[in-house]
Amino acid sequence: MTSPAPKDLVITQATLADWPVISGWAADEGWNPGLSDGPAFFAQDPEGFFLGRIDGEPVSAVSVVNYGTDYAFLGCYLVRPDLRGHGHGITTWKTALAHAGNRTVGLDGVVAQQGNYRQSGFELAYRTVRFAGPAPAAEPPAGVRPAGPADLAAVTAYDSACHPADRPRFLAEWLTAPGHRTVVRHDGDRVTGYGVIRPARDGLRIGPLFADRADDARALFAALTAQAAGTEVALDVPEPNAAAVALAEAAGLTPSFETARMYTGPVRPYATERVFGVTTLELG
Repeated sequence: MTSPAPKDLVITQATLADWPVISGWAADEGWNPGLSDGPAFFAQDPEGFFLGRIDGEPVSAVSVVNYGTDYAFLGCYLVRPDLRGHGHGITTWKTALAHAGNRTVGLDGVVAQQGNYRQSGFELAYRTVRFAGPAPAAEPPAGVRPAGPADLAAVTAYDSACHPADRPRFLAEWLTAPGHRTVVRHDGDRVTGYGVIRPARDGLRIGPLFADRADDARALFAALTAQAAGTEVALDVPEPNAAAVALAEAAGLTPSFETARMYTGPVRPYATERVFGVTTLELG
């Protein structure tokens, strides 16, 4: 990923007002962003989004969102199609990546870019497969209920065990964003899983889907899709979690897209077996 820096490219931090441009490019690539993603993304790290401009017109984007002092996540790596091949992307990438400092950086890379990411120091951790299709008809299961404000602390604590970093600012927005519906499963006073479904450019997206066991995940999935039978849904599944793959297949969903989770270094241990659906490919 080497290229001379284009002299007419100006890179600045993006603001939430720039999100429609970035999400529009993502939609054009078939990534199907959620309709209310922007405020939650910027809540986690409002300084972690970058745009490259030529004569004031946006031409490139990258996000490097910091989580605490040890971990960051890179996403939204996009260049306007008519201006690719001129070094705008890699120049914006390098500027944005500096925002991570010494943190380990993760990303979910599309197939076409994975070789370039390896050249930039990213190593494969696992594949993620997007399963998509019409939501199956299902009755709302027992033992799952909509999450309310009183659940925020418990859900945030549960999420921390299932993700490489704590992300309370993100979750405070994500769980209650317009159109987002969050459900939680309990065993007595203990949370055994939670999930979120949200409207996207095309259908509905599920993420995260975190659960102790496969039966918890199935119940959460059924609760999330019970009101959406026949509507297109998508779930990004870590391929090493065989139970998660089986859940998606049993629901009649089929593979439509794949990425690779890659890291520049070590991340803190987390309960990968509980990850039945990735939250979002842009922020991990």
